[in-house]
Order: sequence, then C-alpha cells, then structure tokens
Amino acid sequence: MGSMIELKAADGHRLAAYRAGPAGKARGAVVVIQEIFGVNSHIKGVADGYAADGYLVIAPAMFDRLQRGYDTGYSPPEIEAGRALMQKVDWKHTLLDVDAAVAEAKKAGKVGIVGYCWGGTVTWVAAARTAGLACAAPYYGGGMHGFIGDKPKCPVMCNFGELDQTPSPEQARAIAAAHPEITAHFYAGAGHGFNCDQRGSYNAEAAKLARQRTLEFFRKHIG
Repeated sequence: MGSMIELKAADGHRLAAYRAGPAGKARGAVVVIQEIFGVNSHIKGVADGYAADGYLVIAPAMFDRLQRGYDTGYSPPEIEAGRALMQKVDWKHTLLDVDAAVAEAKKAGKVGIVGYCWGGTVTWVAAARTAGLACAAPYYGGGMHGFIGDKPKCPVMCNFGELDQTPSPEQARAIAAAHPEITAHFYAGAGHGFNCDQRGSYNAEAAKLARQRTLEFFRKHIG
C-alpha cells in the first residue's frame, strides 16, 4: 500500500499524488495518469501493482486544479461529472503537473509513464512535450487523435480496444500509420476502459495481455 504525498508544479500549484514504492531498491519509476475519475481505488491499485513489480510509482491528482480530492466511481452520473471536469482542463497546467510527477519519480532513476482513458491522451501528449521520459504507454486515449501531429520524443507503446469508439479503431490506426516509430497493439473484443476491473467494459484477457506487454516495455526502457 502506498500513501498520499504533495507535489509542487513549476507555477507554484500544489497537488496531491499517490506514491507507492517497491519492497527493495527501485528498478526505476513509473508515473500513472488517471482516468476522468480521479486518483481513485482503481488507479491506486494500478500503482500498487507496478510498485510490486519493482518500480517507484507516482500517480498525480490531475484534477486538483479544478476540484481537490476528486475520487469517484463509474456510474453514468459520475462519468458525466468526470467528462465535465475534463473539458475544463488547461493543457499547459496539465503538463506542468506531469512535470512535477516526473521530477519526483526521477529520484528512483529512469521514468516511464502510463495513462488510461483521458490519462492515455495525457500520456501521448507528454511523450511529445515532457522532458525526461524514458518511455510512454498510453491506453485508449480518447483525445489522442486530436494530437496526431505531436511527435513522441521517447519510445511509445499504445494499447487500443478493437471495439472502442474513443478513439475508434480507425482513429487509432491512423495514429499508428502517422507514427511508424511507435508500437500499437489492438485487442479483439475489448472496448474503452478494458483495463479497469471496476468498469462494465473490463476485459480480463485483454487487460492481462496489455499489462504483460506494458511491463515488458518498461523492463526494456526503464530497467
């Protein structure tokens, strides 16, 4: 189990983050970027999982600038509330908060980033605009296609569901075609949010395979 810490962004904003560490010396670090539901029990579970694999993990509270302590579930009203917050996000501030998480994570060595849903889009953008990342693994970032022109500065491995509509398979394949240097995996029978075991769209088989691939990717690029 990890604990909550406080980070400070370059503009002075202070944000919470969930920190989870390995039992022994860290192999490196992973920044985990939330869905639109905040740093909730699922994101903490993801962080704990990568910590158990040997990494220092930092999961910043990316909505703290809008609503501190945001932590919800996956009911239709909660989805709508999360989308409303997401639409108010300022990308300049979002990347400052990613920078703060990366700076904290660097204390353990090389840093990778992984994000889910909205966090997948943040991860894609960070791969192009954030310094100090060894690799990036976006999962089904609904807004990624809107940033198709961004060129990653680090190795990227994407995980997409074949049944997703945000991004659609056509949009996801367009991203992969525009960036032949990245790796893109597509999961048959999997929709949006397939990694989250608290959502109705959870696909255990796809989630297991995607996590295995992501971990191998981290081992290669972080340690």
